[in-house]
Amino acid sequence: MLAIFQKQVAHAPQELNSPRGSTAKPKNPDEILRDFHAAHPSDAFSTSFGGGAALACVAAQPRNLAAAGYQRMFCGLDDIYCVFMGTLDNLSALMRQYGLTGRSTNEALLVIEAYRTLRDRGPYPADQVVKDLSGSFAFVVFDNRGRSGSGAAVFAAQSTDGGVPLHWGVAADGSVVICDDRGVAKAGCGRSYAPFPPGCMFHSEGGLKSFEHPMNRLKAFPRVDSEGVMCGANFKVDAFTKINSMPRVGSATNWAATWDDAAI
Repeated sequence: MLAIFQKQVAHAPQELNSPRGSTAKPKNPDEILRDFHAAHPSDAFSTSFGGGAALACVAAQPRNLAAAGYQRMFCGLDDIYCVFMGTLDNLSALMRQYGLTGRSTNEALLVIEAYRTLRDRGPYPADQVVKDLSGSFAFVVFDNRGRSGSGAAVFAAQSTDGGVPLHWGVAADGSVVICDDRGVAKAGCGRSYAPFPPGCMFHSEGGLKSFEHPMNRLKAFPRVDSEGVMCGANFKVDAFTKINSMPRVGSATNWAATWDDAAI
């Protein structure tokens, strides 16, 4: 899985961007995409969008994930695209919840429907919607149009157990890079990369927030590699800092805007 979003689509947290000056220089998005294809020469595919986004996926399952019963999926519906890795243990129950019974549905399409419900109607807080996904997973949703043509949007999350690896970072031009391949992320982002925080979700407007502990703020801790050089940041829940309340999300509200009090 690889997702790249230029600055007009999404901004990474400032703490993820390490100071320049090391020998590990970040690359441009086109170079990172080429590296991903080179790492998976026989089974990688990708698609690029005019608004400054690219998604890539590998058709074959890596052995460690296949052994655990995980899947890789790439789906698109109504100009919303999802790259999903892992498995949902309660897929059947979620299909009934979202009115998808009787349709041919997989995890990626279910996530698209959950995202679209949030975007268009927003009856529940985003953290509750993601928390309802039971299993080990990581996904990236790219909405090429946004609500009522308001512009492209990104929504990504990783399950609390961190069972499906996910990394993110900042490319040379400031683009957000999200990838399951640590080698590609590290080579592409230089020192400005880190593991994606388990139990968290990221939205291009709302920023990074914990869906496991939505009432707590996140705190960034600098990462130091084996050479003693600063390398991105780890984001962890601050147990001592809470927001005052969780605002209700209505159909006329930008659901991502309600993250602001607790997001980075």
